[in-house]
Formats: sequence, C-alpha cells, structure tokens
Amino acid sequence: MGFEMPTIEVRNPTVADWSAWQRMWSANCAYQGVSIPEADDRELWRRIMDPNHAVGALVCSAADFEGMPVGLAHYVLHPHTFSASMVCYLEDLWVEPPARRAGIGHALIDALVARGRDKGWRRVYWHTEADNVAGRALYDRIARPTNYVRYDIALP
Repeated sequence: MGFEMPTIEVRNPTVADWSAWQRMWSANCAYQGVSIPEADDRELWRRIMDPNHAVGALVCSAADFEGMPVGLAHYVLHPHTFSASMVCYLEDLWVEPPARRAGIGHALIDALVARGRDKGWRRVYWHTEADNVAGRALYDRIARPTNYVRYDIALP
C-alpha cells in the first residue's frame, strides 16, 4: 500500500475565486505581520485579473479540500540587464495550514516554472526568511540557494 498524492489542480484565478483568494491573502498578510488597506487588496486583485499586467497569480486546489483553492502564488515579471528574456519574481507563496505537506506549494512552483519555460523566461527566483524552516525544507528540494544578501531601503 503506497502513499497516494491528492488530485491537485494549478490554474489562473478567476473572478469566482475572489473570496478564497481574499481569505488566503489576508492569512498570508497576517502571517507576515502586515496590514494592507482594502483599496490595495482590490488593486492587487485587479492586476491579477488583467492578463497584460506584470503581476500575475496562480491558485491551487485539491480534491481532498473539496476542490476549493487552498494555495496561491503571486509573481512579478520584469526585464533585467543580463538578457532580453524576462525574469519572474515569486513574491508570495501561501498554502492554507490544513493543506500543507500535501504537495500544494511544490505544485505551484512547478506550474510557475513550466509557465516560464513555455514563455521563454530566463529564471524564476524568490526570497524567504532565514528562519522559515518549513518553507526552506520545500525550497531546498526544488532549487539551490544563492549567496546574495538582500538590502532594503523603505521609502515613505
């Protein structure tokens, strides 16, 4: 008797996903310790729904969770100086706590990488906190960490 992976579907979000997306986005923001104004949430959703915008998203549902979205990935496409190809920054990855360890995060990243290959992107990259043990356990199986250190300057 072997372990059976749940049926997982990764897709672009639709207008009908608004409430599930908002629930997951709010949980992600709370986890990050940030409070985002409702107008900014709606603007992010507008960008996600615009197929021509640089900000995009994927949602993931699983049969084990009644087919409802239980994971999301937000990404930003941008040019860079080393190539004519676009690069993709995976900015947010969230999986609902009951759905963790079911392959949702891995499926979201795999789908984003597949999209990048199809569209000719140069790479997909992301950052995480050094103490994000659960996330890094997944990321270390998928990609290799770099030696880059990130610096931020907050602007008013």
